[in-house]
Amino acid sequence: MSSKPIRKAVFPVAGLGTRFLPATKVVPKELLPVVDRPLIQYAVDEAREAGIEQMIFVTGRGKTGIVEHFDIAFELEKTMSERGKDLSVLDPTRATPGDVIAVRQQVPLGLGHAIWCARAIVGDEPFAIFLPDELMVAKDGGTGCMKQMVEAYEQVGGNLISVLEVPMEQVSSYGVIDPGAVNGALTEVKGLVEKPPVAEAPSNKIVSGRYILQPEVMRVLENQGKGAGGEIQLTDAMAKMIGTQAFHAVTFDGARYDCGSKVGFVEATLAIALSRPDMGADVRAIALDLLK
Repeated sequence: MSSKPIRKAVFPVAGLGTRFLPATKVVPKELLPVVDRPLIQYAVDEAREAGIEQMIFVTGRGKTGIVEHFDIAFELEKTMSERGKDLSVLDPTRATPGDVIAVRQQVPLGLGHAIWCARAIVGDEPFAIFLPDELMVAKDGGTGCMKQMVEAYEQVGGNLISVLEVPMEQVSSYGVIDPGAVNGALTEVKGLVEKPPVAEAPSNKIVSGRYILQPEVMRVLENQGKGAGGEIQLTDAMAKMIGTQAFHAVTFDGARYDCGSKVGFVEATLAIALSRPDMGADVRAIALDLLK
């Protein structure tokens, strides 16, 4: 099926990160490190792996550090060069001019509103959405979540969301899909239910923080009223598009860490540290010693 390629990604990063205060009083939550990479770097690396070229950050006041992270730090690089230090560690932080764009969400009106703030840059192209709080880690040697989604998009087009299967007793904490036909990792989406009671949940497939949406969603968001929590919800806009455009879910073959919570952030840090060949054995020894 012929579809426009996914070249652009939107990263809603305007949140205040109040659950991580006082750490986030000055430093954006998205710049907090998981081992030695900021959370936002993991998301951008995942986007690049999927062939995405343009990163659109929907920011707020006090979030300029996110854009600066992807700029060239001239003084740092000059000093490192003079001292003979390897600069390759900074390669992922460099961006081609024009490929990192920031727009402001001036009022915190929800995820749907944040995505709508990027409408002029997205234009008439399909685009990806990354929620950096959700750290998606591929299996050893496997492809990242967004690359898996782009490969599915090249088959079926339309709109796609990433999902994970969880025990049924956990579904009331998440958005859940109402599934249709299943074809391997692809599931047709017939509806979306936000935080359903366990007895009423249509499946155990929860929506995780990766999306590929057609530009028409911007027109839906343009006229959409406030939903749950008095905010403009992206889920409501997507629900309106189901039935008018192809809509599928991709079950991610990998792990998800909820870095929006402190416990999830610690879990992600431990999991990634343990998987690292340069430090995994030492971290495992430290963890076992602490557990004695």
